Amino acid sequence: MSESPETGPIGATPTASLLAALASKSPAPGGGAAAGVVGATAAALAGMVVAYSVDRKSLATHRAFLGDAASRLERARSVFLLLADEDAAAYGALNRMMKLPEDHPDRVSGWSTAVENAITPPRAMLAASNDVLRLCEDLVGKTNPHLNSDLAVAAVQAEAAARSAAWNIRVNAPSLPEERRRGLIAETEHTIRQARARAERIESACG
Repeated sequence: MSESPETGPIGATPTASLLAALASKSPAPGGGAAAGVVGATAAALAGMVVAYSVDRKSLATHRAFLGDAASRLERARSVFLLLADEDAAAYGALNRMMKLPEDHPDRVSGWSTAVENAITPPRAMLAASNDVLRLCEDLVGKTNPHLNSDLAVAAVQAEAAARSAAWNIRVNAPSLPEERRRGLIAETEHTIRQARARAERIESACG
């Protein structure tokens, strides 16, 4: 049985080592961590678009907004990487609990908390992805037009991060009480619809 390579914090892990960890026969890092990395990539790429725009004379009227956008995207990048680590840790803990007999005292007492902990990072990633998409939509027409394709790619990746995070919510939702599950799924599907609509508008505007 192959073991997951030691990677340390995802944000400090070389790309090849991170991909090896994702590809290994280990439950974490997995899809949730991958969603976080994609979200961080979206924020970084949007940040590049801003970097090529903030000092452009033709965009001087948007300089204050672009400076604020740069800071927000840098924070988003850090948040996504932190959430990727939190997801890997939370799902690793849940996976270990899954291996216990259903009547094991530790599983009985800790199951609900472990499930909620596994849902919290992807739920935050979904919200963060929509925030990046909202900002990318606001950037349309205020950035260097030569980087429209990069802004569109950032939007595509942010939507992918949102959709990936949603899958990691859905997979654990059946373990929640019915009322909590219904509310969470409704919230998730609403946010995904928003993300898709924003990404489509950004792609159309950049085309």
